[in-house]
Formats: sequence, structure tokens, C-alpha cells
Amino acid sequence: MSQFFMNQKADLVSEALEGMLRASPFNNLAMLDAGQDIRVVVRRDWDKRNVAIISGGGAGHEPAHAGFVGRGMLTAAVCGDVFASPSVDAVLSAIINVTGDAGCLLIVKNYTGDRLNFGLAAEKARKLGYRVELVTVRDDISLPNNPQPRGVAGTALVHKIAGFVAEQGKNLEEVTAAAQDAIAKVASIGVAFSSCNIPGENHGDRVQNGTCELGMGIHGEPGVETLQLQTGRELVSLMVDQLLSATDKYSTKALLVNNLGGFSALEMSLLTREVLLSSLADDVDLLIGPATVVSALDMKGFSLSVISLTDALREALLAPVEAAGWPAAIEPKRPEVLAATNRLPEHHFIPSCNETAGAVLTTVCNTLIAAEHTLNALDALVGDGDTGSTFAGGARRVISALEKGALPLDKTDDLMIAVGEHLATAMGGSSGVLMSIMFNACGQKLAEGYTLSEALAYGLSRMQYYGGANIGDRTMVDALSPAFSRFMQGASLAEVADAARIGAESTCTMNKAKAGRSSYLNSDNLDGVKDPGACAVELVFTRLAELFSRKADS
Repeated sequence: MSQFFMNQKADLVSEALEGMLRASPFNNLAMLDAGQDIRVVVRRDWDKRNVAIISGGGAGHEPAHAGFVGRGMLTAAVCGDVFASPSVDAVLSAIINVTGDAGCLLIVKNYTGDRLNFGLAAEKARKLGYRVELVTVRDDISLPNNPQPRGVAGTALVHKIAGFVAEQGKNLEEVTAAAQDAIAKVASIGVAFSSCNIPGENHGDRVQNGTCELGMGIHGEPGVETLQLQTGRELVSLMVDQLLSATDKYSTKALLVNNLGGFSALEMSLLTREVLLSSLADDVDLLIGPATVVSALDMKGFSLSVISLTDALREALLAPVEAAGWPAAIEPKRPEVLAATNRLPEHHFIPSCNETAGAVLTTVCNTLIAAEHTLNALDALVGDGDTGSTFAGGARRVISALEKGALPLDKTDDLMIAVGEHLATAMGGSSGVLMSIMFNACGQKLAEGYTLSEALAYGLSRMQYYGGANIGDRTMVDALSPAFSRFMQGASLAEVADAARIGAESTCTMNKAKAGRSSYLNSDNLDGVKDPGACAVELVFTRLAELFSRKADS
């Protein structure tokens, strides 16, 4: 089954163009009604006294090309089917509807279908009396010996430069010369970690796990070289070296960091950092992106394009436009670091000894460490199988501090806060934070003169407030709450442990969890399974009751 969001494949491009026009921020675009199967996006505010700039090609490279139509860039974009050149009639329709006496320039990427269809349309337009020139972008340097380099993301830079010159009212010869100058100065190279999903098809992915293809084409064509996955820095260094060898090494440059469609924003930011720390960095005077400029549907990959700058090219790239797909060019800057005027308060605990407190902590920690696999197995039935490891991780951190003599055992309020700080650091996910909230709140109330049972009850209430769990929600609260309630009532530790056990066992019959990962499961998955957090509480109180029973007997 094709992994592609659409209605009918035949309507995909037209419906997508309609969506783009509905969302246009400048309200300056229209679809040209020139006949069936002709899809041309045009400027509504076009002045035919200027040279028209027309580009286009197959869909699937969005925002190219329709996303670049607008003041300062393209006059019209001719849109074919996915990865298919538009027809000659579609191109010719665009030419004869937007071209005035000043003439028009066609900008095409160097693919056979685009060259032929745009070329034939140009010839037909000339026969009709229109002044038409055509330039071909060939910026891909990944195939150094190829006599016909492909046009890739650098095409957008040519659009921007030609569009700027045309907007200044220059004649056709000057606009064409500016475009040719840009084409001569631009170079691009890309890499892909996967191919792309074609609408309505499912060909699988040629790129093997653990590899990437340097120079994969923007239609999914095989790359020139298959590489084993490297760090981002190593991969960027390889690509930058090739860009530097293909461009004027004495010039400043504009850099376009282009997402081929499937890279996350996180990855694109890291990529930009690496490029701006590479050997290319000192040459980069302008930065465009990171952004999706010329994509290859959802291909997981990126490309880097550089163009050697002159004063005229710099002015053209910096000029504002009214085209939704163009990201602004900026001068890259080193990130500033501001010294924090307010530092996080540090807790300074004075280590001390207390035999009873030490025994309690040792028992609690050893119980949780010993139960790691049991709790993980229980959690695997209702969650992600890591509750035991989470609790054991916190226990190991606390017992390590205990063995080093680093805890304030004889000052209970400080001890609670110290344990909370260790748990927040060592326990992953939300459990560590919730336990830290409880112990920190408990320590604060102890410092205010509350009894231990009152302070623990308050700590639990704060954990519930932030965590959102209540009795009956199938969490550790179902064991903690009855145990702390019995403690408040002055019950023995054995009775407290019994309350924790009954609370934990009650979770076996709760067919709906309302907090944590178990809340995503249905009743069939939960039936008869004890909540692992509540089970951990039950085990701890059981062992504490046994500890104090032995002490009483001795």
C-alpha cells in the first residue's frame, strides 16, 4: 500500500495547488484557466512591461516551483504531474499569457523532459512573435564527469537572482545575462538516507539501513556513491570539500541548506551548525535556510548549495520578495552566550549519621534493586517494560550516596530533599520527577515542624496535583495513599504495609488506567495485572515492616 496522503492520484497535483493558493500569505496568486490538464500558477499583480520569469517542472519538489511565484521572483510556474515535465501546451500557455513586449525568460532544470518541452514551447512562442530566452540550471556536482549535470536546489537561487533583475525593469538581455552568471557560479551536492514514496506506488527503499547515497537525484535516481553512515560532522566535511573544489575559492559565498523533504527540523538545525563550523564557514557571507526549498517528496536527505557572490548577486539575494516558498537570506552570526544573573539555588547538606535512617534507606533501595526484573516483567504487560529499571536506577543512586557518607541522615527534612534531588537526576521519565516532588515537598513541611506522617501526606498531595493521578487511576497512588492514611492514623508499620498491599492488589481489577502509559491500553490488556508502581510501593512497605519487626524482636 502506498504511504502517501491523497484522494485520487489523478487529482493530487491540482488539489495540492488549490490548497497552496488558499494558504498564500500575500494573496497575489491565481490559477491560469487555459484548458484541461494545464496547470499554471501566475501572479495576479503582474506588470507586463517587465521581463516575465517562467519556470516549472514536475510536481514533488514543493515549494518549487509554484511557491516561488510572486513579486521579486517568478511570474509563473508551470506544473506537471509528480516527477513529470509539464506539456508543451502548458508551457506555451504560460508564455503567451504573461509575456509582454519586454519578453520572457524560461528557467529550467537540466532534465531531458524539461529541456525538450520548455524548448519546443519557446520555439513555438518565438514563431508567434514573442521574445523568449531559455537558460538551463546544471548545479549538481555529485557526478563530476557527467556532461549534463542535473539542476537541483541551486535552481531556486537562479530564480531569485533573475526575478530581482526583472523586477528592476532590466531588459531581456540583462535578465538573461544575470541568470547565466548565477548558473555559472552555483554548485550543489546532496545526500539521502532513503528514497521517496511515490504517490500510489510502493517500490520499497533501495537505500540499505546503515548507509546513505551521495548524489541521489531529486527524483530518487541512484547516487554516485553509497556510503556507510557517518557522524554528521564527517558527512558534512566530505560534501563541503567537494563544494569548495568546484567553486571559486577566493570568493565569499551564499549558502543554501535545503531539506529534501524528510529531515526533521532537529536534524536540519544540527546540519546547519556543522556546515557553519566546517572549512566552508569562513567563506559564507549569506545563509538561506535551513528550509525545504527544492524537495524530493519525502526523501530523507538534504543538499548544500553555494553561489560565489558579487555585490550584485548579494543585493539580489537579500532583496525582499512576496513568494511563500522563499526563506529570507541572512548574515549568519555566532550564537551569543549571556551569563545568567540568577543561578539555581544549591542545596548544601551536611552529612551526618543515623543508624535507623540508614537502615530504612538501605532496605528501601535494596528492595527496589532486587525487584528490578520482576517489576520490568510486570510493566511489559501494561507499559514499556522499564518500571523496574527506573526505580532501581534511583535506588542505586541513593545507596551510592549513602555508602559514601554523603547524606544528612540525622536531619530528616534535609534527608528528604537530598533523596528527592538524587531521584530527579537518576530516575528517567516522569517517575523520577514525581518522586522528587513528593520528597521535596515532604522535606519542606518537616522543616516547618510537621510530623513525618503529615509531611508524607502533603508530599503525596503535591505529587498528585502535578501528576494528575488519584485513587482508582491505577498508579502507585493506589498503594501510597492508603498506606500514608494508615500512617497518619498512628497504625503500626505492619498495618501500613497491609494497606499498601490491599491498595496494590486493587489495581488488578481496575480495567481502565487514567494516567501513565497504561492509559493507552484497553481493559483486556489490564485485567488481572497489578500496576507495577503500586507493586513497588507494596514491596517497599512489606520489607520495612519486616525490618522493624526484627528490630522489635531483638
